[in-house]
Amino acid sequence: MKEVSYADKKFTVDEKGFLTDPAQWDEDVARVLAEREGITDFSTVDMEIVRFMRKYYEKFHAFPILNYVCKNIHEPRECVDKKFGNPMKAWKIAGLPEPSNITFETLDGEHYHLEECC
Repeated sequence: MKEVSYADKKFTVDEKGFLTDPAQWDEDVARVLAEREGITDFSTVDMEIVRFMRKYYEKFHAFPILNYVCKNIHEPRECVDKKFGNPMKAWKIAGLPEPSNITFETLDGEHYHLEECC
């Protein structure tokens, strides 16, 4: 585990960069996590995506269908792919725990699809 400091706050991430305590998440933490994922131009729409993912997880304890995310924040289809590349980056920036039963695979490096396992 690694402690990350910014301004006057600290939080901890695991070896894959997932926030170890989702209660530590706030929008400033999201921006720091985005930078750690290589996203330097974290926009208002990006924040809407991660906020929606957090709300969805709080309600259903599951990863949302990606086009459902886009529809609910009134963005074009595949907005998560276009904004984050791998949707797992958005999940990570949302401060949510690493899902143990899903991964995202791509054949072309741009479009990802959910793979469930175990």
